Amino acid sequence: MILCSNPSAQYLAYKDEIDQAIHQVLQRGWYILGPEVQALEEEFAAYIGVAHGIGVGSGTEALHLALAACDIGPGDEVITVSHTAVATVAAIKLAGATPVLVDIESSYYNLDPCRVEAAITPRTKAILPVHLYGQPADIPAISAIARKHGLKVIEDCAQAHGARWQGRRVGSWGDLACFSFYPTKNLGALGDGGMVMTGNADLARQVRLLREYGWAERYVSHLPGWNSRLDEVQAAILRVKLRYLDSDNQRRVHLAQQYTRELAACGLTLPRQRPEANHVYHLFVVQSPRRDELQAFLKTRGIGALIHYPVPVHLQPAYRELSGGGNRLAVTERVASQVLSLPLYPELSQGDIQQVIAAVQAFQERNYD
Repeated sequence: MILCSNPSAQYLAYKDEIDQAIHQVLQRGWYILGPEVQALEEEFAAYIGVAHGIGVGSGTEALHLALAACDIGPGDEVITVSHTAVATVAAIKLAGATPVLVDIESSYYNLDPCRVEAAITPRTKAILPVHLYGQPADIPAISAIARKHGLKVIEDCAQAHGARWQGRRVGSWGDLACFSFYPTKNLGALGDGGMVMTGNADLARQVRLLREYGWAERYVSHLPGWNSRLDEVQAAILRVKLRYLDSDNQRRVHLAQQYTRELAACGLTLPRQRPEANHVYHLFVVQSPRRDELQAFLKTRGIGALIHYPVPVHLQPAYRELSGGGNRLAVTERVASQVLSLPLYPELSQGDIQQVIAAVQAFQERNYD
């Protein structure tokens, strides 16, 4: 079976270094918020180009803590998208705020800046763009709107580790930015983990307090907080993988270019890359009006293509109250009915990618010739 993503293959690619890093943590005997976490925070912050990184328990918790650090809660609104992992909206709800969902760009699948201002109300406190699939959102345009209206920008970078806009990495544009280290990410742990990034020392201090009960010193809470701590084992693993992130991303781009060349005549809508940006292809997402048939056909060939995401958040049972009338999210709903993610990860072999390409071509020939 050719998996859509394969974190086990990446572990095996760096097994000796990862095993050694884990062993050192186990021997040291410090397992939570220790020297490995501190080193990762410093190294990843330097990589992104910001002053502060705060390791937390997951990408969802990173978003929640970032919102809380901005004093966003009940009665406040946060503008974001419905075409995203549900974690984006779940974090806003967890903070007690109201998600306001805006439609996406049809070409790039990200928050459409042209639709943002119409969604702003006196209760709006922040804009939360998602850099989906590894493609940067139009973060300069979004940031300009936020400045005009006095709003915070919190970037959801869970799928865009290393992506750039005009040479500047995503995660360095907003007031805060949030990363997930879920195992399938471009920079993935072997368990859960996340990080909040910011160039603002006051916001960084607030996130650090909030991630551990509001403690400035142990056992003394200066404000109500939570328990969201990155552990030493995951930090050590991530420090190893961070050294290879750029080369792994280059491999993803190479594979995506091969897909694009060889599937150009297959009747699919292929990913487009913004001319100002560097896509890091967390996922290679195509569109097909016969998506479900294509997915089923690929499964018969031993290929695990997945759907990211089949049901927009506003149409899911838990979030029905966010659904607007008419065609307010028409692009989102159309895209969700057609997207399919083909296998793509740095360790995907040439034989495997050729097998995927051949299967897609065979589907096209069977259905259109």
